[in-house]
Amino acid sequence: MSISTTTGDDGTSALLFNRRVSKTDAHIEACGSVDELNAVLGLARAAAGPGALHDRILRIQHELVLLMGELALLDEDRPKYDQINGEYITSAATDRLTSLVHEGESKVSFKDWVMPGAIPLGAALDFARTVCRRAERRVLMLRGQQPTLNPEIIRYLNRLSDLCCIWARQAEAKPSAAPAAP
Repeated sequence: MSISTTTGDDGTSALLFNRRVSKTDAHIEACGSVDELNAVLGLARAAAGPGALHDRILRIQHELVLLMGELALLDEDRPKYDQINGEYITSAATDRLTSLVHEGESKVSFKDWVMPGAIPLGAALDFARTVCRRAERRVLMLRGQQPTLNPEIIRYLNRLSDLCCIWARQAEAKPSAAPAAP
């Protein structure tokens, strides 16, 4: 099967269960922003190299794939989704990110405006932070059209952007070492 299906040549894209919508649909905008976030986090993971930060980012990337599944789901298809997958972003995932934020806050200080780019890892994490904020805005736009959307997605993205900021500051405070494991 070719990656070039030509089905999008008419300006549409598929949600789950082959529901065709415009490429400007709020579902596609939200999924696209989260997909971009996942790619930027991949850049940060590559810059981090082996270790705790690498593993934490990879776990988040897996969660973002799950999150995109939720964003690509129309309400009428939820019963089918529950039968074949049924996984959703939960408060436990958000709480884990919150714990990482609190842990990291104790190790960094915020005195001045942040200027991204001191080191590649810090720059990648700051880039992820800004893409995450955009993804959060796109999800909020989708929620305006689909009020049944899992509210935990918004909490998760909000916390993730905070975490990316913390990790960037940690990386820049110790350019020779990634943020420490708990």
